[in-house]
Amino acid sequence: MAPLRLREDIEALAALERRSASPGERRSAEWVAGRLREEGLDDVGLETFRYQHSFAFAHALHYGGGLVAALTRRRWAAAASLASFELDYSGRSQWLRPLLPSTEGTNVVGRLPARARPARTLVLVAHHDAAHTGLMWDPRLTAPGDRAAARSGRRASLALLPELGFAAAALGLRRLPAGVLALALALALDQARSPTVPGANDNASGVAAALALAGWLARERPDELEVIALFPGCEESGMGGTAAWLRANGRTLDRTTTLVLGLDTVGSGEPVVLEAEGGAWPVRYREQEVARAEREGLRRWRLGAWTDPVLARLAGLPALSILSVRAGGFPNYHLPTDTPDNVDLACVEACLDAAHAIALEP
Repeated sequence: MAPLRLREDIEALAALERRSASPGERRSAEWVAGRLREEGLDDVGLETFRYQHSFAFAHALHYGGGLVAALTRRRWAAAASLASFELDYSGRSQWLRPLLPSTEGTNVVGRLPARARPARTLVLVAHHDAAHTGLMWDPRLTAPGDRAAARSGRRASLALLPELGFAAAALGLRRLPAGVLALALALALDQARSPTVPGANDNASGVAAALALAGWLARERPDELEVIALFPGCEESGMGGTAAWLRANGRTLDRTTTLVLGLDTVGSGEPVVLEAEGGAWPVRYREQEVARAEREGLRRWRLGAWTDPVLARLAGLPALSILSVRAGGFPNYHLPTDTPDNVDLACVEACLDAAHAIALEP
């Protein structure tokens, strides 16, 4: 079952241009909705929201603010820029986003009611949009952090250099932080204008695994398990789809009986579970959920970026984020070479099996 359909789904989704908050993302959502119905979920629909097609605009404004603060030696402004950037990057508060130009993003939501009175709710999450490429993703820039992570299991923030630039400006330094933040600003703007990648590993692999798991649970129909399959858009631009869904539905979820389970970039080689993620101020997942995944053979990992389940964690819901890594990073990360032939299908299956076991565990 799994290998043939997983490959087909990854190839089909990677063939679509899936830029966040674009007509391509809408077409991707329609494709996912059709597949979800094929897997046996009847209550399937599309939900729209407003968001940006790239994180670059919000980040560029922060970098610009930090740059001006460094050049004018306004230490308080540099500190404020750093604080605001960290809030946006982690998903704690994206206060600037509603002020920026936006377009329509699309989520896919399907529901599988429990046969009996539900005792548990599983929110299965896999984003279906794909990222812009750009010079910031050049392997020569990301390789040092990957090598360090391969040794430690802790990936430093992907925004580490601009974060250090903000901090140096807040300490009163001028030229060095100004140069760093100017470079970060240029790279962010380059990312915004760069093409969208195929996104086979990130995240057609997660979508394919989530579709397979939804179908698996639809056939098994555990008596007391309610399943919500959420395929958000705009993850790559800042988790906009999940944020919109949680604003509308988060309060209806019981914090004691719900688990939000994310599948993202699961075709790298080695399955991992996040114990923390984010920038200089990481968000930590609860030990009891991380240990639960660890029992299924997933190694703990610290990610220096974001995944959708972190917003559920910030909302007080139990959450897990399953990914995969190779040599400390994600192969072909946000590059045009993120194609189906570079996806490790055995790793996708291993992540799917672990997610299935976690879903069925009381």
